[in-house]
Amino acid sequence: MTVETGVLERYSRGAEARQADLCCPVDYDRTLLALLPQEIIDKDYGCGDPSRYVKKGDVVLDLGSGSGKICYMAAQLVGDQGKVIGVDMNDDMLALARKYQQEMAQKLGSNRVEFVKGQIQDLALDVSAMDSYLAQNPVRKAEDVINLRAWQEQQRVESPLIKDNSIDLVVSNCVLNLVHDSDKEQMIREIFRVVKPGGRVAISDIVSDEHVPQHLKQDQHLWSGCISGALQEHEFLEAFVKAGFFAVSYDKWESQPWQVVEGIEFRSVTITAVKPEADPCIDKGHAVIYRGPFSEIYDDDGHVYYRGERMAVCERTYRLLTGDAYGEHFIGIVPAANVTGTPWDCATGTIRSVSETKGGQHQDKCSPGSACC
Repeated sequence: MTVETGVLERYSRGAEARQADLCCPVDYDRTLLALLPQEIIDKDYGCGDPSRYVKKGDVVLDLGSGSGKICYMAAQLVGDQGKVIGVDMNDDMLALARKYQQEMAQKLGSNRVEFVKGQIQDLALDVSAMDSYLAQNPVRKAEDVINLRAWQEQQRVESPLIKDNSIDLVVSNCVLNLVHDSDKEQMIREIFRVVKPGGRVAISDIVSDEHVPQHLKQDQHLWSGCISGALQEHEFLEAFVKAGFFAVSYDKWESQPWQVVEGIEFRSVTITAVKPEADPCIDKGHAVIYRGPFSEIYDDDGHVYYRGERMAVCERTYRLLTGDAYGEHFIGIVPAANVTGTPWDCATGTIRSVSETKGGQHQDKCSPGSACC
């Protein structure tokens, strides 16, 4: 039995009857749960609540959507102008999620949730379309395999399941660890592909404090139970940095491990990240002041920020540093005069002179009485 078939079989059983050992205790928003059918709640398996990061108007993609619980929670938050897409590979879980789709549409006032069949490591391939293709073109010989691959490549280009730069927020709840190790890097690249520039990621998953040895990875029960496929805690973050994300951080970290196997601690975490904007780096005179408490810090682009200094930044970096991901750490200063700007050519660590920034508008996310003030 392969990793993929083991996961499919176990979660198919989970769609039929609740499997208590497939989930961690999670404190979900009870207000959002109140609208959901009990079967969806009972047969959902997760380790966190990424719905907390949803904003009104978001287009949300839930990877490994299962019973649809996070999708239906997110749908209450995105509002009429938003949309939620759940992607899953398990037909039984998709049937369970779709079972209540019309009921939930009536409760929400609109049908803003869609469930599609696909692999989260290949978000361009529409697996339902592939099922239809195979029904008409069964694979019986080597030539059929070649034709199938050609069809897959054409489908990815002409009718991708999830388009490039189309998602405001990607969420997932204890699913990334189920993907085969050989596909995990591609999976995170796919997440990066579909997120809009400036879009976000909120992933709840299981990480390990040590690398998981091979003999545990070969244990199908541990793998399908969200344990032995876990990424090591540092490498989990670094995988998102390598893919091109900024502001990659652990927003939630359970102090107590969910399980300990052969001395290895497995715990629930939630990571957040932002896809940088693709605009060119233009210098219009913007500056930021790093609040502290550290004497200096570096971002993922290698820029250094000295505590209390007015650091020169391009307009694109200014938007990133004063946005949700970094805003509590920086004070922004918009130049007093709006200028056309020039291509950025300042070295990292350049301090913007007071004369350049005097009279500029200050942007400060901290409010009186907040932790950062």
